[in-house]
Amino acid sequence: MNAGVALTTAALLAVTAGCGGDGGKDHKNKKDDRAVACTHGTYAWSGIEREQKLTGLADPIRLKKRTDSVSVHVKPVKGVSYKPHMTSTAAGVRAADAIKALGRYLKTDEPLADPTESAEPAAAGSYIEQDSSDLKGAYYGWSYIDLVEADFTYTCAGGDAGPIRGHVLSWAANGSGFLSCADPLRDGPDKAGPAERTAVRETCPPDSAAAKSA
Repeated sequence: MNAGVALTTAALLAVTAGCGGDGGKDHKNKKDDRAVACTHGTYAWSGIEREQKLTGLADPIRLKKRTDSVSVHVKPVKGVSYKPHMTSTAAGVRAADAIKALGRYLKTDEPLADPTESAEPAAAGSYIEQDSSDLKGAYYGWSYIDLVEADFTYTCAGGDAGPIRGHVLSWAANGSGFLSCADPLRDGPDKAGPAERTAVRETCPPDSAAAKSA
Protein backbone atom coordinates (compact mmCIF):
# COMPACT_ATOMS: atom_id res chain seq x y z
CA MET A 1 0.00 0.00 0.00
CA ASN A 2 1.46 3.39 -0.95
CA ALA A 3 -0.10 5.49 1.76
CA GLY A 4 -1.89 5.17 5.06
CA VAL A 5 -5.02 6.42 6.68
CA ALA A 6 -4.73 9.11 9.32
CA LEU A 7 -7.47 9.02 11.92
CA THR A 8 -8.23 11.48 14.70
CA THR A 9 -10.61 11.24 17.60
CA ALA A 10 -11.88 14.15 19.65
CA ALA A 11 -10.80 14.50 23.29
CA LEU A 12 -13.50 16.70 24.69
CA LEU A 13 -14.56 18.53 27.82
CA ALA A 14 -16.99 16.82 30.18
CA VAL A 15 -19.24 18.78 32.50
CA THR A 16 -21.35 17.88 35.51
CA ALA A 17 -25.04 17.26 34.97
CA GLY A 18 -27.68 19.59 36.36
CA CYS A 19 -31.20 20.54 35.44
CA GLY A 20 -33.42 23.39 36.40
CA GLY A 21 -36.11 23.70 38.94
CA ASP A 22 -38.40 26.50 40.08
CA GLY A 23 -38.95 29.45 37.77
CA GLY A 24 -39.82 31.84 40.63
CA LYS A 25 -37.20 34.36 41.75
CA ASP A 26 -38.12 34.05 45.45
CA HIS A 27 -37.45 30.32 45.81
CA LYS A 28 -33.68 30.01 45.35
CA ASN A 29 -33.19 27.29 47.95
CA LYS A 30 -35.97 25.16 46.49
CA LYS A 31 -34.49 25.60 43.02
CA ASP A 32 -31.03 24.57 44.23
CA ASP A 33 -32.44 21.48 45.95
CA ARG A 34 -34.17 20.38 42.75
CA ALA A 35 -30.99 20.93 40.74
CA VAL A 36 -29.05 18.72 43.16
CA ALA A 37 -31.73 16.04 42.83
CA CYS A 38 -31.40 16.24 39.06
CA THR A 39 -27.71 15.32 39.18
CA HIS A 40 -28.77 11.88 40.39
CA GLY A 41 -31.30 11.34 37.63
CA THR A 42 -31.22 8.56 35.09
CA TYR A 43 -31.21 8.42 31.28
CA ALA A 44 -33.11 5.81 29.31
CA TRP A 45 -31.96 5.52 25.69
CA SER A 46 -33.82 4.42 22.57
CA GLY A 47 -33.61 4.75 18.80
CA ILE A 48 -29.80 4.72 18.84
CA GLU A 49 -28.27 5.06 15.36
CA ARG A 50 -24.56 4.91 14.52
CA GLU A 51 -23.42 5.54 10.95
CA GLN A 52 -20.23 6.68 9.26
CA LYS A 53 -20.85 9.83 7.21
CA LEU A 54 -18.72 11.30 4.44
CA THR A 55 -17.92 14.94 5.26
CA GLY A 56 -15.26 15.79 2.69
CA LEU A 57 -13.99 14.56 -0.66
CA ALA A 58 -10.92 15.41 -2.72
CA ASP A 59 -11.05 15.76 -6.47
CA PRO A 60 -9.62 12.74 -8.36
CA ILE A 61 -5.87 12.63 -7.69
CA ARG A 62 -3.70 11.59 -10.63
CA LEU A 63 0.08 11.72 -10.16
CA LYS A 64 1.67 11.15 -13.58
CA LYS A 65 5.24 11.53 -12.35
CA ARG A 66 6.76 9.96 -9.26
CA THR A 67 6.89 12.37 -6.33
CA ASP A 68 7.74 12.24 -2.64
CA SER A 69 5.03 14.57 -1.30
CA VAL A 70 1.57 15.85 -2.11
CA SER A 71 -0.93 18.27 -0.55
CA VAL A 72 -4.58 17.36 -1.11
CA HIS A 73 -7.55 19.65 -0.55
CA VAL A 74 -10.49 17.74 0.88
CA LYS A 75 -13.55 19.80 0.00
CA PRO A 76 -16.60 19.80 2.30
CA VAL A 77 -19.57 17.79 1.08
CA LYS A 78 -22.26 20.28 0.08
CA GLY A 79 -25.59 20.27 1.85
CA VAL A 80 -24.48 18.47 5.03
CA SER A 81 -23.62 19.90 8.43
CA TYR A 82 -23.27 18.05 11.71
CA LYS A 83 -23.07 20.03 14.93
CA PRO A 84 -23.24 18.24 18.31
CA HIS A 85 -26.51 19.31 19.88
CA MET A 86 -29.59 18.30 21.82
CA THR A 87 -33.27 18.99 21.30
CA SER A 88 -35.47 18.58 24.35
CA THR A 89 -39.06 19.05 25.40
CA ALA A 90 -38.01 20.83 28.60
CA ALA A 91 -35.50 23.49 29.62
CA GLY A 92 -32.80 22.68 32.17
CA VAL A 93 -31.11 19.56 30.81
CA ARG A 94 -27.82 20.51 29.16
CA ALA A 95 -26.69 19.06 25.85
CA ALA A 96 -23.17 18.35 27.12
CA ASP A 97 -24.55 16.31 30.01
CA ALA A 98 -26.83 14.23 27.81
CA ILE A 99 -24.08 13.59 25.23
CA LYS A 100 -21.62 12.60 27.95
CA ALA A 101 -24.19 10.18 29.40
CA LEU A 102 -24.75 8.63 25.96
CA GLY A 103 -21.01 8.08 25.57
CA ARG A 104 -20.92 6.26 28.90
CA TYR A 105 -23.89 4.15 27.87
CA LEU A 106 -22.25 3.19 24.57
CA LYS A 107 -18.85 2.72 26.26
CA THR A 108 -17.07 4.66 23.52
CA ASP A 109 -13.27 4.69 23.55
CA GLU A 110 -13.23 8.49 23.74
CA PRO A 111 -15.89 10.98 24.92
CA LEU A 112 -18.43 11.87 22.25
CA ALA A 113 -18.08 15.30 20.63
CA ASP A 114 -19.90 17.89 22.72
CA PRO A 115 -21.45 21.26 21.77
CA THR A 116 -18.08 23.06 22.06
CA GLU A 117 -17.00 21.30 18.87
CA SER A 118 -17.36 23.11 15.55
CA ALA A 119 -19.78 21.74 12.99
CA GLU A 120 -18.49 19.16 10.53
CA PRO A 121 -17.57 19.53 7.77
CA ALA A 122 -15.62 22.76 8.17
CA ALA A 123 -16.68 25.38 5.64
CA ALA A 124 -13.17 25.64 4.19
CA GLY A 125 -12.60 21.90 4.10
CA SER A 126 -9.24 20.46 5.13
CA TYR A 127 -5.87 19.45 3.73
CA ILE A 128 -4.03 16.15 3.78
CA GLU A 129 -0.24 16.37 3.58
CA GLN A 130 1.21 13.06 2.40
CA ASP A 131 4.93 12.27 2.33
CA SER A 132 6.29 9.13 0.69
CA SER A 133 9.14 8.12 -1.58
CA ASP A 134 6.87 6.33 -4.02
CA LEU A 135 3.82 8.43 -4.92
CA LYS A 136 2.58 7.82 -8.44
CA GLY A 137 -0.74 6.89 -10.02
CA ALA A 138 -4.35 7.38 -8.92
CA TYR A 139 -5.28 8.21 -5.33
CA TYR A 140 -8.35 9.23 -3.35
CA GLY A 141 -8.77 11.44 -0.30
CA TRP A 142 -11.73 11.87 2.03
CA SER A 143 -12.88 12.85 5.52
CA TYR A 144 -15.63 11.41 7.71
CA ILE A 145 -17.33 11.29 11.09
CA ASP A 146 -18.84 8.36 12.97
CA LEU A 147 -22.25 9.91 13.61
CA VAL A 148 -24.24 8.97 16.73
CA GLU A 149 -27.90 9.89 17.33
CA ALA A 150 -30.31 8.78 20.04
CA ASP A 151 -33.56 9.59 21.82
CA PHE A 152 -33.59 9.82 25.60
CA THR A 153 -35.90 10.04 28.57
CA TYR A 154 -34.36 11.68 31.65
CA THR A 155 -35.93 11.23 35.05
CA CYS A 156 -34.79 13.41 37.94
CA ALA A 157 -34.44 11.55 41.24
CA GLY A 158 -36.77 13.09 43.79
CA GLY A 159 -38.06 15.69 41.33
CA ASP A 160 -41.71 16.58 41.08
CA ALA A 161 -41.61 17.09 37.32
CA GLY A 162 -42.41 14.36 34.82
CA PRO A 163 -39.75 12.66 32.65
CA ILE A 164 -37.84 14.94 30.28
CA ARG A 165 -37.58 13.68 26.69
CA GLY A 166 -35.17 14.72 24.00
CA HIS A 167 -32.78 13.78 21.17
CA VAL A 168 -29.01 14.15 20.87
CA LEU A 169 -26.62 14.20 17.90
CA SER A 170 -22.86 13.78 18.19
CA TRP A 171 -20.01 11.72 16.80
CA ALA A 172 -17.64 9.16 18.23
CA ALA A 173 -14.69 9.94 15.93
CA ASN A 174 -13.67 11.98 12.94
CA GLY A 175 -10.79 11.55 10.56
CA SER A 176 -9.47 11.59 7.03
CA GLY A 177 -7.63 9.32 4.66
CA PHE A 178 -5.43 9.24 1.57
CA LEU A 179 -4.96 5.92 -0.22
CA SER A 180 -4.02 4.47 -3.59
CA CYS A 181 -6.70 3.38 -6.05
CA ALA A 182 -4.31 0.57 -7.03
CA ASP A 183 -4.95 -1.22 -3.71
CA PRO A 184 -8.17 -3.14 -3.01
CA LEU A 185 -10.23 -1.95 -0.06
CA ARG A 186 -9.35 -3.40 3.31
CA ASP A 187 -11.37 -6.27 4.73
CA GLY A 188 -11.58 -7.85 8.15
CA PRO A 189 -11.65 -5.95 11.49
CA ASP A 190 -10.17 -2.82 9.88
CA LYS A 191 -12.41 -2.94 6.83
CA ALA A 192 -13.16 0.19 4.83
CA GLY A 193 -16.20 2.13 6.02
CA PRO A 194 -19.10 3.56 4.00
CA ALA A 195 -17.45 6.98 3.63
CA GLU A 196 -14.28 5.50 2.16
CA ARG A 197 -16.25 3.30 -0.22
CA THR A 198 -18.17 6.32 -1.46
CA ALA A 199 -14.91 8.23 -1.98
CA VAL A 200 -13.55 5.35 -4.06
CA ARG A 201 -16.65 5.12 -6.23
CA GLU A 202 -16.65 8.87 -6.79
CA THR A 203 -12.98 9.40 -7.63
CA CYS A 204 -11.06 6.22 -8.53
CA PRO A 205 -10.86 4.87 -12.10
CA PRO A 206 -13.57 2.23 -12.67
CA ASP A 207 -11.00 -0.41 -13.59
CA SER A 208 -8.83 0.18 -10.50
CA ALA A 209 -8.47 -2.43 -7.75
CA ALA A 210 -10.09 -0.10 -5.20
CA ALA A 211 -13.13 0.59 -7.41
CA LYS A 212 -13.61 -3.10 -8.18
CA SER A 213 -13.68 -3.90 -4.45
CA ALA A 214 -15.94 -1.01 -3.46
